[in-house]
Amino acid sequence: MSTYANVKFLTSAASVGQLVADTGREVAFAGRSNAGKSTAINAVTGRSGLARVSRTPGRTQLINFFELATDRRLVDLPGYGFAKVPAAVRDRWHELMRDYFARRESLVGLLLIVDARRGLGELDRAMLNWALGRGRRAHVLLSKADKLGRQEAIRVLRATQAECAGTDIGAQLFSAHGRQGIDAARDVLSQWLEGEGEGAA
Repeated sequence: MSTYANVKFLTSAASVGQLVADTGREVAFAGRSNAGKSTAINAVTGRSGLARVSRTPGRTQLINFFELATDRRLVDLPGYGFAKVPAAVRDRWHELMRDYFARRESLVGLLLIVDARRGLGELDRAMLNWALGRGRRAHVLLSKADKLGRQEAIRVLRATQAECAGTDIGAQLFSAHGRQGIDAARDVLSQWLEGEGEGAA
């Protein structure tokens, strides 16, 4: 059974002028092009074909919107960090992301997908800083955790938590393939979209 039975694709945007109406609440998913972002979205929503999983990292260069309910959305941000992407594309990504985080009032949180085998990188930290700079919540999903041994996975989690200490950033191990951490990620998503601990929109 799907966790989000009524979730549907809304639209794709190539510029801030094409974004959907800035109302209600939305949670953004971001991550490196090969971190498993689309797979994570599909696992968290329980919809295997919702976000397209490409065999070519860096293929998605648009902001994709999915509607969960009236004025409740998920936002799939363009992947980043893939070496074969031209410099012009990277510059366009930077401008688009900067503008999105600077202007989007309905954004309530960022779920950042990070390959557990790599840990936080420079662009991952930039995404977190953009979110925190707007006073938004952030949570790191250390994906592909099933590819690490238990002790190494715990070490990576603790290192990530230590780096995020003193902020409102959470972190957890996650594996779509191993069905690990999916319920915890769903809980975070639901809390943000429902406005738990704050005035809901």
